[in-house]
Amino acid sequence: MPRTRRPYSAEFRRRLVELVRGGQTPEDLARKFEPSANAIRNWVVQAARDEGRRPDGLTTDEKEEVRRLRREVRVLREEREITDEKEEVRRLRREVRVLREEREILRPTSCNGTSRPTAPTGSESRTSPTCPLGQGSSTSRSCSMPGAGG
Repeated sequence: MPRTRRPYSAEFRRRLVELVRGGQTPEDLARKFEPSANAIRNWVVQAARDEGRRPDGLTTDEKEEVRRLRREVRVLREEREITDEKEEVRRLRREVRVLREEREILRPTSCNGTSRPTAPTGSESRTSPTCPLGQGSSTSRSCSMPGAGG
């Protein structure tokens, strides 16, 4: 993995650009100082763009604005995703609430008149037809299930 170093200061880059414009080659400066000749050439080109001498690319200010706008777009997309997720949670909660209400509406009254079915007693025959809710014989009149004989 290549070593990374801190970026060169703006003042250092500006001085090397001045030296190139004063007649020194980027190769000579690269031998004297650490940056590569190609990096120095890039700094000279960027300085020309910033000064309005070259229209073939973005100025440093424009590049910074692009970076700032990309950051802003990324943050807005993340916020939208969070909002979408929150809305999905709200939708699912509403759906669960509706399903619970429907379950309560559709839940039949048990055969013994309570709101919940109870387990059959031991006196009931396992072979005889029973209430679908497990509340005794389907032939008895105590089962409230439609079609179960009650």
